Amino acid sequence: MDNKKPSLGDRVEIHLSKIIYEGVLLEVPESEKGIILLKLDSGYNIGFNKKDILQIKFLKREKQKQKEFEIKKDPSKPNVAMIITGGTIASRYDSRTGGVDALTKPEELFKYYPELFEKANVVKAEVPFMKSSEDMDFRDWQKIAKVAEKFLNDGNIKGVIITHGTDTLHYTSAALSFFLRNLNKPVVLTYSQRSIDRASSDANLNLRCAALAAISDIAEVMLVGHGTTNDDFCYAMPGTKVRKMHTSRRDAFKTINSKPFAKIFPDRIEIISGHKKRNSGKAKSDLKFEEKIALIKVYPGQDENILDYYLKNKYKGLILETTGLGHVPSKKAWLNKLKEIQEKGIIVCATAQTIYGRLDPLVYSNGRKILEAGVIFLEDMLSETALVKLGWVLGHGDWAKNRETVKEKMLTNFAHELNERLQE
Repeated sequence: MDNKKPSLGDRVEIHLSKIIYEGVLLEVPESEKGIILLKLDSGYNIGFNKKDILQIKFLKREKQKQKEFEIKKDPSKPNVAMIITGGTIASRYDSRTGGVDALTKPEELFKYYPELFEKANVVKAEVPFMKSSEDMDFRDWQKIAKVAEKFLNDGNIKGVIITHGTDTLHYTSAALSFFLRNLNKPVVLTYSQRSIDRASSDANLNLRCAALAAISDIAEVMLVGHGTTNDDFCYAMPGTKVRKMHTSRRDAFKTINSKPFAKIFPDRIEIISGHKKRNSGKAKSDLKFEEKIALIKVYPGQDENILDYYLKNKYKGLILETTGLGHVPSKKAWLNKLKEIQEKGIIVCATAQTIYGRLDPLVYSNGRKILEAGVIFLEDMLSETALVKLGWVLGHGDWAKNRETVKEKMLTNFAHELNERLQE
């Protein structure tokens, strides 16, 4: 160490045998006591084993500016509202754990992303909860929808931006697509794959594009995020036709079996496909939901008796993510079990685990037998969307009383979830 002992937050040089690194000294997580952690000017963090360091040279004491971020409103710009729910986009690096922790209030998020205000004023912001998206359930979707309904019917607000974790974002976008009826303004969900302390964070562009989407004429529930791995443009994707297709890429979300609504650059929007337009009507929430539903992936050699679990535990509906064009194992026991659980009141629907394409039960005899057994084939609907929609449909007691009514509703196109003309 240099004679002047550096403290956390000081600018230092780390001298190794052949290279010198300069940056700001960070606190080390408790689990990594043999490490020295440095934030480089590029924004990236780098760790060094203490035994490899020849010298830590103090350069200067960095002054920490502690001032409140002031939101400046421009009367010439349209107003939007935000709903902040957690996830990486609303998190920052925590040196105690080495991971990221949630920001505590909206002003903290705005401080990190001032570009959000280039095209719009954020005049209202609510935090109904702060959760990682893998911990959410339908009750959280209902809370978001209630807040969104209030903002949508506020005449001073042009649109709503929702920040959300990526893991189950497409479930939430599907839920809001069904929960919010008579949509009159844009509802825009966005995210970040990489936290704000990283130079490669995708949050800034996503939020700038989300702001443009929120003041556009696209009165739809949409997910806005990177169109490529570069910071060039985003896509506005239908909430029921989007899926997370990569664990870590910045352009993780893709439109499946359809087209995006628009391509959004930081300064303009290019419309790609048809959409509902902004209007003066009143949005209404329809939050009914049946939680006793499940999504089951079909696999080779699967025991049909797994379905007894759902029967025993009084489940109301199942989505079978089937192989190929809509198949389950063709042995007679599977077909008999499917008939049995449906006769005892469980609604069974089929989706494709191939993701792209449409089911067709009429091509092979196996599919025809499954269709005859009463399974509802959901055409090109995504499995996650189908699960959410089944819960919503069965949540309506008057619909759920009659199997034919449930089938009719599941095959009714409420929010672009079905597409008769698939995109190759």
